[in-house]
Amino acid sequence: MAGKAKSVIVGLDIGTTKTCAVVGELTEQGVSIIGIGSHPSEGLRRGVVVNIESTVEGIRRAVEEAERISGCQIRSVFAGVAGAHIQGQNSLGIVAVKGREVDHEDVKRAIEAAKAVAIPLDREIIHTLPQSYTVDTQEGVRMPVGMSGVRLEAKVHMVTGSVASIQNVVKSVNRVGLDIQGIVLEQLASSLAALGEDEKDLGVALLDIGGGTTDIAVFTEGSIRHTAVLPVGGSYITSDIATGLRTPAAEAEKIKLKYGCAYPPLISKDETIEVPSVGGREPREVSRQILGRIIEARVEEILMMAQKEIVRSGYDDHLAAGVVLTGGTALLEGITELAERVFNVPVRRGCPQDVVGLADIVNSPMYATGVGLVVFGGMEAIKQQRSFKGKGQVIDRAVDRMKRWILDNF
Repeated sequence: MAGKAKSVIVGLDIGTTKTCAVVGELTEQGVSIIGIGSHPSEGLRRGVVVNIESTVEGIRRAVEEAERISGCQIRSVFAGVAGAHIQGQNSLGIVAVKGREVDHEDVKRAIEAAKAVAIPLDREIIHTLPQSYTVDTQEGVRMPVGMSGVRLEAKVHMVTGSVASIQNVVKSVNRVGLDIQGIVLEQLASSLAALGEDEKDLGVALLDIGGGTTDIAVFTEGSIRHTAVLPVGGSYITSDIATGLRTPAAEAEKIKLKYGCAYPPLISKDETIEVPSVGGREPREVSRQILGRIIEARVEEILMMAQKEIVRSGYDDHLAAGVVLTGGTALLEGITELAERVFNVPVRRGCPQDVVGLADIVNSPMYATGVGLVVFGGMEAIKQQRSFKGKGQVIDRAVDRMKRWILDNF
C-alpha cells in the first residue's frame, strides 16, 4: 500500500446494506482514523455475495471516497466476512514438550494439533483463536511460554466458512484492483473495536446486528468461546414496516431511521408520523405507537433468537459484563431497554474505543466492524514486526556462533 505512511491500514466492511472502507494509521497514541468511505450495498443477501457486479461497484465507490478523504492510494485491505455459512467450533490439541520448557514452537505445534480435525472440502478455516493452555496439570494458562512441563494442551476456537462464499468476497475485492491482506470474521473485528478487556474477562456477549445478519460472539476469561451468525437483521425490520404501514420499502427505511423506536413505552401516546402511501395515494397520519409495536415485535424476535443461541453455547450464565450491541440496527431508540428485558443483564451500545483522528465520525455502532478491521490489521502488523525482529536476532546469533567457530579452528 502506498500512502502517507507505511503503517496505513484499510478495513473493508462489505455489508448487506452498506459497504464501508475505513482508513487508519498506526501512531504512538494507537489507531488514528484518517479516512472513511461508505456506499449502499446491493449485491449481498444475508451477508453473502449474490451479485458480483453490484458488490464490486459498492466497494469501488466506498474506496474512492475513503481515498479522497484520507489522501491515500488504497491498494490492499482487510476484508470482513459474515453470513449464515460461518461456523465456529472448539477444539483441543495435545503435544509433548521438547526440552521440558515450553517455547513458541511447542505452542505452535499444539495449535496445529488442535486444527487437525475433519473439515468438509467445501469449507476452509478462517481463524484459529487460542482460548487457554494446560501445562501438565496446570489449567487456565494464558501464555505458557517459559513454563516447565512435559505435556501441553491448547484449547482453541476455530472459525470456518464456505470456500465459495469467501472466494466471491475475494473476487469482488480483486475486481476493484485491490489485494486482500486478510479475511476477518466481522464479529471478531467488532469486538476488537467495541469491547474492553475487563468485559472479556468477566464474560460478555457481542451482538453485531447488521442489515442482513446478526453476528454473535461470546467471551469469557479473556477469550472467545462461541461464535454464530443468524440470518436476520435490520432489513427484516424495514420489510415489516413496509408491510404493516403499507408504504414503499425505501420510505419504510427512512421512517425507521427517523422515527423508529424498539421500546413503545418511550413513545408519547399522542405522537403521530406522516407515512407515504403506495400507488400515488395521499400520505397518511399514523400513530408512532403503531410503528413502535411493529419494530418491537421484530427486534424482540431477533434478540430472542440470539438468546437461544447463547443458551445453546452454554455460556448464558457467564455474562457478568452483560451484552454489547453493535451494527447499524443498534442505533434504534429503545433497543437497549428492550434487550435488557430479553436478556435480563446490563446492555449497552458498542462504539469504537481508543481511536483518534476522525473519532467523532466513527463514534457509532455502525462503524465498529470497519474500525475493528483496522485494529486487527494493526495487530497483524505488530506481530510481523516482532517476528521479523526475532528472526533477525536468531540470524545474528547464528552469525556470532559461526565467527567464534572460525576463530577457534583457524
